[in-house]
Amino acid sequence: MTQDMLKLKINTDGGARGNPGPAGIGVVIVDADTGEMIEEHAKYLGETTNNQAEYKAVILGLTRAVKLGASDVEILSDSELLIKQANMEYKVKNPEIAKRFLEMKNLCTQIGRCKFRHVRREQNTRADFLSNVAMDQGGRNDE
Repeated sequence: MTQDMLKLKINTDGGARGNPGPAGIGVVIVDADTGEMIEEHAKYLGETTNNQAEYKAVILGLTRAVKLGASDVEILSDSELLIKQANMEYKVKNPEIAKRFLEMKNLCTQIGRCKFRHVRREQNTRADFLSNVAMDQGGRNDE
C-alpha cells in the first residue's frame, strides 16, 4: 500500500522597507486537496533586500513541506522575478540570489514535484499580510 501523497499549496511573500531594509516574510501552507490551512508563518529577517526576502519565504515554505512529508508542492508568489527564475525563464545573475536559488532547487529535489506559479498581489493577501506583520514586529525600534 502506498501512503496518500501529500499535496501542498504554499503562498509566499517577502518584502523589505527600503531596499535593503528591515525585511519580513509570510508563508501560508494549505492542503491542496482539502483546502485546509496547515500552518502559517510570519518571520522577521533583519536587514536584507526584497528579492532575498522573496526567496527566503519560498525556502521556508519548502523546508516546512519537506518536514511535513509533501511529495507535490505548488508555490504561489506575486514575485514575477522569483517565479520566472524558478521556472528557468530568467537567468539568476546576482551571486547571493544564486545561493538562495540553489537552496530552493535542492529542497524541490527532496520533495519530488515543485511547481511555481505567479499570482497577482490580490490573490496573495494572507502571505502579504504576514510579511508585513513580521516587518512591523522587527522594525519596532524605529520609533
